[in-house]
Amino acid sequence: MRYTVALTGGIGSGKSTVANAFADLGIQIIDADIIARQVVEPGKPALDAIAEHFGPELISADGTLHRRLLRERIFAHPQEKAWLNALLHPLIQQETRRQFQQATSAYVLWVVPLLVENGLYRQANRVLVVDVTPETQLSRTMQRDDVTRAHVEQILAAQASREARLAVADDVIDNNGAPDSIMSDVARLHARYLQLASQFVSQEKP
Repeated sequence: MRYTVALTGGIGSGKSTVANAFADLGIQIIDADIIARQVVEPGKPALDAIAEHFGPELISADGTLHRRLLRERIFAHPQEKAWLNALLHPLIQQETRRQFQQATSAYVLWVVPLLVENGLYRQANRVLVVDVTPETQLSRTMQRDDVTRAHVEQILAAQASREARLAVADDVIDNNGAPDSIMSDVARLHARYLQLASQFVSQEKP
């Protein structure tokens, strides 16, 4: 298994900005959200199963999944969320394993928004948390997604708390400031992760 740094943070924290900075340094990114979208692309068996279970109205005119309708459906019916998770989680795990096996960079950055909520941090060698204040999360998400404060507060309430994420963190990037300010943190951590990955490989050798 390649040395794995798990990256997480709440909504609006800037996970994508940080991940892109590592990618620019040549590190392979395995993003749980992207994989979750890939397994329900048109033509994939999972999309057909969702349409059969929930009805054809869950498929948009262009053949893609109508995500907002699906979110509303499973939010109102917890048993439907359980059905969806049972369908998608094995597919997501299978694709995640495939991407890990094909990774060639010195270490892998595994981006998982629900890392703490799903207890997945135990599967990583190191955990990096992108940390911002709740107020920053609110303002950024409202501006980015053009949604109400109440809507974002509802999302925050469903996610792990800031304290819970920091409790499992090995490293923290403070992203309350301008995006450019994180680049020095990324460069410093990249050098550290290269060192740790090298030590990890040495220990793995018989």
